[in-house]
Amino acid sequence: MAARKAPELVPDAGFSKLKGRVIERTGHFYYQDKNDLLWERVRKRLNATGLRDSAQYLALLNDPASGEAEWARLEAEITIGETFFFRYAEQFTALRGTILPEIIERKSAERRLRVWSAGCATGAEPYSLAILIRQLLGEKVADWRVSIIGTDINEGFLATARRARFGKWALRSVSPEEKAGYFTPADQEQWQLRPEFRSLVRFERHNLLSLLDGTSPLQFTEFDLILCRNVLIYFHPDTVTRIVGALRNCLLEDGWMLLGHAEPNPTFGSMMQALSLPGTVAYRRRSGSAEAFVPAIGSQPSPELAWTPSVPAALGTKKPARKEPAPRPPPAKARPAALPSHSPDTLLAEIRRKADAGDFQAAHSLCLQALLDQPLNPVVHFYQGLISQALKRPAEAQQAFRRSIYLDKSFAMAHYHLGLQLLADGQPGAGRALANAARIAGSMPEDEVLAEADGATAKDLRNLIRLHLDAAARSERKG
Repeated sequence: MAARKAPELVPDAGFSKLKGRVIERTGHFYYQDKNDLLWERVRKRLNATGLRDSAQYLALLNDPASGEAEWARLEAEITIGETFFFRYAEQFTALRGTILPEIIERKSAERRLRVWSAGCATGAEPYSLAILIRQLLGEKVADWRVSIIGTDINEGFLATARRARFGKWALRSVSPEEKAGYFTPADQEQWQLRPEFRSLVRFERHNLLSLLDGTSPLQFTEFDLILCRNVLIYFHPDTVTRIVGALRNCLLEDGWMLLGHAEPNPTFGSMMQALSLPGTVAYRRRSGSAEAFVPAIGSQPSPELAWTPSVPAALGTKKPARKEPAPRPPPAKARPAALPSHSPDTLLAEIRRKADAGDFQAAHSLCLQALLDQPLNPVVHFYQGLISQALKRPAEAQQAFRRSIYLDKSFAMAHYHLGLQLLADGQPGAGRALANAARIAGSMPEDEVLAEADGATAKDLRNLIRLHLDAAARSERKG
């Protein structure tokens, strides 16, 4: 018998249809422009099943008898599960100091606490929450009905999560003292989570897209807290908005939501109230949230790896480009007598505080005052740009971001916001500005936190810029 021919390194003719079905089912728009990566994962399943090509494999996935089992295996190949305990310390600080204490106090009579960790991978996040909640409740935990559910589309991840056994990499942010208090040593340099924490958590398979088509189980409702971090970056931007809206509907009134650093979006303000906490932004479901929404000016995302975005030509062709002289910082002027004096750091902090509270006019006045003191400070110009955006002054915002970049050409977030403003205004240069932001981020370690990015990393920003450019290119093609 002749040996079966191995699948080719180049995707076959049926791959495009298979890819479309994968994205449709999983929502992983992440693979839209990653044919090589997805084909590599598909080839593993072709080798394992002995099938010849994508057409045969798609037929297997569509088989009523065996398709679901094979989907589970494929989803295990294409999902990404890097996680560790207490990931993003700023958000766990907010959980410990603000979010969970507020929930516990508010629910003290009912003594019922429901938490959902969506896209939990191998379980580090829901188990971190279990540790934190048990610490906060102390001996009272026995009087509470605490339910933490971790969900993921990947059955393999969930099986690992249920074992609650972790290695050094997953525990890299846990001190030796904490490790001794939360875990017991197991074999092969593994650590087993103690039963008192495991008992608070259960795991179930769940596809976030089921929230959109009505097939999500009824139990996924009435949560006090939902975490959906580093999941949404893999979905199409339009799908992200719909998913966040659906998650919002799964919260109780006054419930809280935390998203990944790369995922906050001003659109979410039509659904929830945004609250700026130290180092992060949190969302709450409240009546009249859309009217109460205050954009937190430090809540924009970050970059990733060595990807250099290919700038869609359409972004720069709506109007003929014209060369403009580099914007110069405004000259120093005499200080108006009515404005009190502040130190530079205090003034910047006050600008942020006013803006996060929604008092944009006061924040704008403080920016003007700061510019009298610090006309060459790129951060002040950057904040003037953000506040001008909030005040619906796009031309002023553009000029402020350009001045910030003129003063500091390596200021990634200034390039990024200039690109978004140009994109919103339909003006040329948007793709170039976003590409500049991505290149600056690409020159940094992927986990380096960017200046004025509210804790977002270089990797986060690059991921987000890719989505913006892809969405803009699709919009141009449709137009």
